[in-house]
This record gives sequence, C-alpha cells and structure tokens, in this order.
Amino acid sequence: RYNIPTGLHANLSEGSPVCEVLKTNSSLLNQDGFFHGKMGFRTALSKGLLNMSEVKQELKAQVELFRELTGHLPPHMDGHQHVHVLPEVRHVFAEVLEEYGIKYTRVPVEPGLHNCDWIPPSLMDFYLGVEEDSFNTVDVFTRHGIRWPDIYIGLSTMGKNMSVGNIWSAIDTAIVEFMSKAPSPALPPPQSRTVTIELMVHPGYPSVPPAGGCGEGPDDFSQSWERLHELQTLMKPELQSHYKTRNIQLCSFKDL
Repeated sequence: RYNIPTGLHANLSEGSPVCEVLKTNSSLLNQDGFFHGKMGFRTALSKGLLNMSEVKQELKAQVELFRELTGHLPPHMDGHQHVHVLPEVRHVFAEVLEEYGIKYTRVPVEPGLHNCDWIPPSLMDFYLGVEEDSFNTVDVFTRHGIRWPDIYIGLSTMGKNMSVGNIWSAIDTAIVEFMSKAPSPALPPPQSRTVTIELMVHPGYPSVPPAGGCGEGPDDFSQSWERLHELQTLMKPELQSHYKTRNIQLCSFKDL
C-alpha cells in the first residue's frame, strides 16, 4: 500500500515452517510441531539434531513465498533472532542468497556494545554470542559475494532503551570506531567515501493474542509496549532534523 522497500527476515526459530513438506516430521520442529525457539534452535544445532538440507529447503520456500507475495525477490535477507550467522546455518544461508542473487545481508557486530552497562547480563551474553558467530561468518559471506553495510547498530537501542540520545550515541561511537580502522586495500579510506549504517529497529503496535506471531501466537516482545515506544521515538521531529544536520540520508538496501 505504501511502497515501503521490503526485504526478507528469514525465520527458522519461531512458529511454523512455510514449506508444506516440513510442517510434519522435520528436524526443525519440536514435539509440539513448532520451530524450536530462539534458544531451543541453538541447542538443537549444537547437538547436531538439525538437518541442514531441511534448513535450506525452508529458506528457499520463504524466498519463493516472498516472491509470490511481492512480485520480486528480496533485495536483502537476514535472519530472525540472528539464526543466519550460526555455525552450519551460515553456509546454507549464503548458498541460498548466492543462488537467488540476493546481494545484501546483516552482520550484527555492534561497535561499543561491550560498554552498554544498561543491558542485562543474560541478554548481553546472548548478544556477545551473536557477535562471535558474526565474526566467524564474515569469511563465508565474503566467499559467496554477499555484502552488508559498513556499520550495524540496534542491539543497544532496542525497545525501552531506544531514545533519540541513545541512537545518536550509538551512531557517534560506531563512526569514530569505523574511521579509526585500517582501510581495506580493496576500498578507498573511510574518510573519502559514503559510510553506510544499518539501524535495526522493531517499530509497531503491541499484539493482542491470539492474533500475531508465526503460528503459535505473538511472543512477549510483540505484546509489549516497547514496539510502540520505538515507533514514537523514530517519528520524533528532533530525530529527523538531527539526520539533516548530520547529512545522514535515510535509504533502503536497494539504494546501496
């Protein structure tokens, strides 16, 4: 309706598969017939219980459904709850992107994350695990010709932690760290080119069960006030004017 540029947030952890063949008797399902969940997926993967051919089958089914619904392939594709950078999955994910010619993804390594003392320890442990998996994924994505923005931020500014000040602090920290890096021989120095940043956000309205979710109802975050808080923060005029002041252009992946 609004021509919003849309990519694919591939899901292997929450709700039900879209691939009909995998809706029953699949390694991707728990005993209740749903995906294993954010941590359950990681546990099943670490125990060698997940069939990677089924992972690939489901990812391809999601790309095909996206094409059927929108009339085009996704210009970018990443993973719900960061499953796309997990061991083994990262290889299959990269193969699917290369097969379909999808050029862009997300590599969730956030500069300055280690200094964010407002993030609870249990959540920080999860984020640092995502960071380690992401570092180990860079070579895989590079070999398959997949690209991603120069900078990723959003873990430190999620939900209740989102504010105009926190967004700017995350951007400033990330840019300072990026500019201080030694340039890659294949790229011009960062000071002489446009720097790209992905800001991960979850704006929306709280879900009211049983509506929402991917087959088993909405999760806690979907039902919380935090999504609406993100939406209201992102719409603030002071944030929009700050973008203009700093010469930041909002764009989509297909503009890169």
